[in-house]
Amino acid sequence: MSAARGDGVGGRGSERTWDRVAGLELIVDGYSLERLEMALRDDFARTTTVIRLHGAGRDGLGEDVTYANEDHDALAAAGAILPLAGSWTLESFSAHLASLDQFPAPPHSEVYRRYRNWAFESAALDLALNQAGESLHALLGRPPQPLRFVASLRLSEPPTLEPIELRLAEHPDLQFKLDPTASWDAALVAQLAALDAVAVVDLKGHYVGTIVDNLPDPELYKRVAEGFPTAWIEDPALNDETEPVLAPYRERITWDAPIHTVDDVRALRFAPRMLNVKPSRLGSLRELLDLYDYCAERGIGNYGGGQTELGVGRGQIEYLAALFHPDTPNDVAPAPYNFHPLPGDLPGSPLEPTPSRTGFRWS
Repeated sequence: MSAARGDGVGGRGSERTWDRVAGLELIVDGYSLERLEMALRDDFARTTTVIRLHGAGRDGLGEDVTYANEDHDALAAAGAILPLAGSWTLESFSAHLASLDQFPAPPHSEVYRRYRNWAFESAALDLALNQAGESLHALLGRPPQPLRFVASLRLSEPPTLEPIELRLAEHPDLQFKLDPTASWDAALVAQLAALDAVAVVDLKGHYVGTIVDNLPDPELYKRVAEGFPTAWIEDPALNDETEPVLAPYRERITWDAPIHTVDDVRALRFAPRMLNVKPSRLGSLRELLDLYDYCAERGIGNYGGGQTELGVGRGQIEYLAALFHPDTPNDVAPAPYNFHPLPGDLPGSPLEPTPSRTGFRWS
């Protein structure tokens, strides 16, 4: 289980990584919206919105991964109404975005404000780099590396190994991030462990009011902690019953849903060895880069996480993972891994770097 490179802030001594991008100049003439929709399973259709900023003959793209379709409906109905035109630096544009209500109607969840802000900031970074004729990796001085990824799955109820076996038939060395549920008995855990393919178990103990809520279950926690002795244990709900069960495995506990800022990491009950970093969950480029710096200074490893992106957003999080934590179990598998039925010719891990010549895009 590898950790991030502890080479100082941003790999540049005392300089923050954010400082290397904050002063990028940015001209915005306007923006447009493009809705993306895809049925990923019989019971799950995904909607996202691509933000396209344009200015000085260039464009920049970002993807809003808000989960409520009604919020995408309201965005499309309102149109491009935000006052974004002008000459900015990336820092001043980010500050301006933070002063605006980006939702024409209140969002279904407050965290969606971060998701939408990330879409606009991603588009701004892409546009600023395109206008400068620069790539993100060149600006940061971080050559992208071959990207290790895992396939993320939630098994059906009752659970079977079929979706895992289908993917392993294409790539026998593939690893997985799986969501254990109360239906995972000892026999299933033993079958999964025999595959030697589980890199992360996501207990989803910090979700409330979603379709993936998972109540804390000390027996399940013990079963998976013991059954997958090398897997990271993500987002347990720690209480009087579960914390003693997981105490022997504390060094393998990692966090995702509670992490929105560096202060959230500081507030954890104990210092982690690893964190799942979702750019959209942090919501801003500055928060993201500051978190990378904070973790690098303290030897905290990172792996990337996605939000079922349908468009440019998937490549952008793969790009970031290839720059900052390419060798960890990144939950950024190419989008076809989420399709049903599963297509043939799935790309294998690691992915070879494919950054665009300029901008913040992964071809």
